[in-house]
Amino acid sequence: MDAKIEQAIRNKFLEGMSHAACTVNIVTTDGAVGRAGVTVSAMASVSADSDWPTLLVCVHHLSPAAAKIVENGVLCVNVLRDDQSYISDTFAGRFRDEVSDKFECTEWVNMPSGAPRIADPLVAFDCRLISSEKVGTHYIFLCEVRDLHIARSGSPLIYANRAYGASTRIDGARSLAAARMNAGAKLSVGCFHTFGPFIMPRLIEKMEGIGIRLIEGDQRRLSESLRAGESEIALLYDMDLDDDLVKIPVDELHPYVLLPDGHRLAAQSEIEPTELAEEPMVLLDAPPSADYFAGIMRAAGVNPLIAHRSASFEMVRGMVGHGLGYALLVTKPASDMTYDGLKLVVRPLVGQNAPSSIVIAHRRQETLSAPARRFIDCCREVFMKKASVA
Repeated sequence: MDAKIEQAIRNKFLEGMSHAACTVNIVTTDGAVGRAGVTVSAMASVSADSDWPTLLVCVHHLSPAAAKIVENGVLCVNVLRDDQSYISDTFAGRFRDEVSDKFECTEWVNMPSGAPRIADPLVAFDCRLISSEKVGTHYIFLCEVRDLHIARSGSPLIYANRAYGASTRIDGARSLAAARMNAGAKLSVGCFHTFGPFIMPRLIEKMEGIGIRLIEGDQRRLSESLRAGESEIALLYDMDLDDDLVKIPVDELHPYVLLPDGHRLAAQSEIEPTELAEEPMVLLDAPPSADYFAGIMRAAGVNPLIAHRSASFEMVRGMVGHGLGYALLVTKPASDMTYDGLKLVVRPLVGQNAPSSIVIAHRRQETLSAPARRFIDCCREVFMKKASVA
């Protein structure tokens, strides 16, 4: 076959396979020739009805783990949870400058075969190697499963469209006719979890007739959701977003100081960062908020005294209400009360503080669906009305 045709087919194959979602797995081994591990996506069930259940695993021939699996004759396939992408990145070599040994990234226990198992994976298959065959650049390992570890809860880490994602339950249609009627009338939308409750209910109401599948999370979760195709469009902050995403600005939020009622600074009309230098801080620890708020203080020459952290917006407000510290926030609820009924005080933060820009983001090369275009128009209308009454 002509070399150009072969290359074209290979490129199309890689592009096509990028759309095939798969779990992310860490394959480990230990034995006479030592311990090794590698991130793999090519893992599948072969049969549950052989003498022992069997799996198929593919490992690149240049990986040191491949030769050690063959020599040791045992391996453990660790299926990662959707909050364990850092383990995948470590074993793929991403953090080699931070760890001398990949196994330092998490806790381990040994399976009966002696192969290491992550202490808390979603599932782990302890296997004995039956056969191996090198095809192209990869070894195909056929293994029999001798023991298993299964978590009580959790969801798998998914890799698709060259990005991590998470599985989400989709309820099936009640009938084929209903499914066909609703095809194209649904939209998957990602929204940052702190400001989502203030804007998404209104947007969903405006999107009447369109089924909205809502994906909530922090910046990383939403970015991965976009790249994996889990969400078509997302409302998030314009921070640490790569050029593969189109960003449409819709609003700017300015930082303020949140205080408990009766705090010594609550009597002031505005607050300087230096006046908070000796005060304990309750940090909203949800990327990118943590870096943004701590960065505001450091830019003003103040090293914040972080006493408590929480990824929950309402938990931060609750801790402030109980006098555990002040917080810097940008989203302002209509209520000045905590969940348990304590009064809060909001004061402007003095200084040339960069606002948090909210954007609508989507994949650059994607042609947006009609529901997605309608959602963008609704966002512009809602945020424009919000600005006119601010």
